Amino acid sequence: MIVGIGTDLAEVARYRFDDEQLAQFARKVYTPEEMRYAMRKRNWPERLAGFFAAKEAARKAFGHAIPWRRVGVTHERSGKPQLIFLPPYDGLPASRGVSRIHLSITHTASAASAVVILESD
Repeated sequence: MIVGIGTDLAEVARYRFDDEQLAQFARKVYTPEEMRYAMRKRNWPERLAGFFAAKEAARKAFGHAIPWRRVGVTHERSGKPQLIFLPPYDGLPASRGVSRIHLSITHTASAASAVVILESD
């Protein structure tokens, strides 16, 4: 059964930072894994926008704010994105009866979108 849905759209232009802005924003919003992944890509602002959209979609699906650096995006070996929750929020899904979390992210040169679906048994 679906227990939560969240979606978000982020404009890529807002994530084209100079080095100083990037470092400052990264400290507030992104996990180290997200930064490593994004910065390996040619169009890294698209990835940062997608990660931000995923975090915001997760917040909407759960119905409340989750600190930016306590929820992150990682990737399965296949490349499929998935959400991870870092302490002390690592028990959040289970505490809400969420057994599966689905994440989809898409991006173009101008926009990134993410959808999160929370399921329970």
